[in-house]
Amino acid sequence: MVSPVKVFGHPLSTNVARVLVCLEEVGAEYELVTVDFLAGEHNVPDHVARNPFGKIPALQDGDLVLFESRAIAKYILRKYKSSEVDLLMESDIEAAAMVDVWTEVEAQQYYPALSPVVFECIIFPIMRGTATDQKVVDESLEKLKNVLEVYEAHLSKHRYLAGDSFSFADLNHFPFTFYFMATPYASVFDAYPRVKAWWQSLISRPSIKKISANMPTKF
Repeated sequence: MVSPVKVFGHPLSTNVARVLVCLEEVGAEYELVTVDFLAGEHNVPDHVARNPFGKIPALQDGDLVLFESRAIAKYILRKYKSSEVDLLMESDIEAAAMVDVWTEVEAQQYYPALSPVVFECIIFPIMRGTATDQKVVDESLEKLKNVLEVYEAHLSKHRYLAGDSFSFADLNHFPFTFYFMATPYASVFDAYPRVKAWWQSLISRPSIKKISANMPTKF
């Protein structure tokens, strides 16, 4: 009997959620091995052997051990690719290129603008006990609005980011956007109706419903 893929991390983690939702999308069997980062378990030797940077998640598939959530996600989507599920679109070089472009946009433009709001409003108060730095939040929201303007224009021409088919480029936005919607600034998206409709289509997916059920919306 083949052992299921093991994911080491915590379901509250955005990066762990990115990996889990990909596993759900492809219908793969997996086991989540909880690593409690609040208790410092990500720094114990066994976990550092899996991820030398002491971060979560890590993935074990037989003898293969991977870290970095975006790389793990792509491995999962390649391994379990089928005619029904091909979220990297690698059978079409031009479609795959668009997936790559918008995956990079998420990492280089969207995440840097949106994530500081999540850190300041949710993560730092919980993990560090610090108050929200409103200056950081305000500056990040201005950057985010500029990014969302680009998304709004793009989504006026396409149903999804890489074209008219759902892909990893879309899925990659789920974890941090989910927590952003739990901050006092969720209404920022109201000014961008196409972006908001796109987001609503994402959170209606069964995979995201299942994984987000373990992610709190109130803090």
